[in-house]
Amino acid sequence: MMEPILEVKNLEKKYDKVVAVDGINFALRQGICFGLLGPNGAGKTTTIEVIEDVIPPTAGEVFYKGAPRTPSFREEVGIQFQSTALLNLLTVRETLETFQSFFKKTATVDELVELCRLAEFLDQYNDKISGGQRQRFLLALALINRPELLILDEPSTGLDPQARRNLWDLIQGIKAEGKALILTTHYMEEAQHLCDEVAIMDYGKIIAQGTPAELIRQYSRGITVVLPRHRFTLDANRFPLPVREVKDTLEIKTDDVNQCLEQLISNGVDLSDITVRTPNLETVFLNLTGRKLRE
Repeated sequence: MMEPILEVKNLEKKYDKVVAVDGINFALRQGICFGLLGPNGAGKTTTIEVIEDVIPPTAGEVFYKGAPRTPSFREEVGIQFQSTALLNLLTVRETLETFQSFFKKTATVDELVELCRLAEFLDQYNDKISGGQRQRFLLALALINRPELLILDEPSTGLDPQARRNLWDLIQGIKAEGKALILTTHYMEEAQHLCDEVAIMDYGKIIAQGTPAELIRQYSRGITVVLPRHRFTLDANRFPLPVREVKDTLEIKTDDVNQCLEQLISNGVDLSDITVRTPNLETVFLNLTGRKLRE
């Protein structure tokens, strides 16, 4: 098996009596997008900051290409932070050229313009571009040193659906080039679409890890068939599958959707406006971390 490009071993970070990260382990291979997920306060941001070498760990180690990180790690990794301040007096082109001067090995401006689709706003000032344009621009800055490892910290927060999908396409293209990616996001659809493997954190620990499909099979079984209440003409107590009233709908849980629909049809139930909900990564996330909002 290929050696991991990044490996986190027994990582721990404490602040006084608060344990933000509690002995976690994971490894990342090249060409893989690894999602680090969790509710607010789970420890994922602290984990990312330790990996980025922004803050030191209390215990444990982070290995890059099989060895402890050296100062050259910062030259080789690409990071798109949650928030990046850009000088308003510079254009996008001027900012790219400025960032190029910080590294020995860089991509050309033309390469970044094509890859991240910057041509339409290349000569605009940094404060005059839209949210979607800004995220593509920040992605280009993270790629400017030709990194093999790319860390994307909530890259699509605040974007409209179209801009978010556009960013997903760019990230898929970057992964296809063989780069390794670490992604944090609060959008479970995004994680399910982009990530080959995910780790769900809560209270500083990794509580589940695997591919999205594996986690869905393990932590969220069953399909939900939803019918408008007025369509259901049978006595729910006599129906062979469990039926639950939810506002103006009826929900039927089943492991065999075909059998469920056959039962409904044979009992003369009108299937107009039916909805079939399959479990997804968001279902897994809520099942594991709870549905209560955390500050």
